[in-house]
Amino acid sequence: MSPKLISIAPKLPSRNCENTKLFYVGLLGFKLIGDYGDYVLVGLDGIEIHFFQFTDLNPHENYGQVYIRVSNIDNLYLKVIQNGVQIHPNGSLSNKPWHQREFSLLDPDYNLLTFGEGLMN
Repeated sequence: MSPKLISIAPKLPSRNCENTKLFYVGLLGFKLIGDYGDYVLVGLDGIEIHFFQFTDLNPHENYGQVYIRVSNIDNLYLKVIQNGVQIHPNGSLSNKPWHQREFSLLDPDYNLLTFGEGLMN
């Protein structure tokens, strides 16, 4: 039997795992899956993101990025704004030439999260 890829869980740096939990669980609505002090797992709707403690991280030099495909992106965008999450200055909700409707935000460690939903052609 051939192997089959079944999911992906990106690992991103965090200067402070407590702050990371507050942001992802408190503001974005993720669930805490695991907390090992310097390693935290959050998840929602079948996706997971893992965070490792990196106290010396310079957030302005962090290039961590995740693209998350979603449904009902307009509702998610409103929920994120209502929860007080700041949208990336270049990441407001818009239709892209690559047939995606997207918005982006930065977490407290400047990991870039882009949420996208496919547009009908």
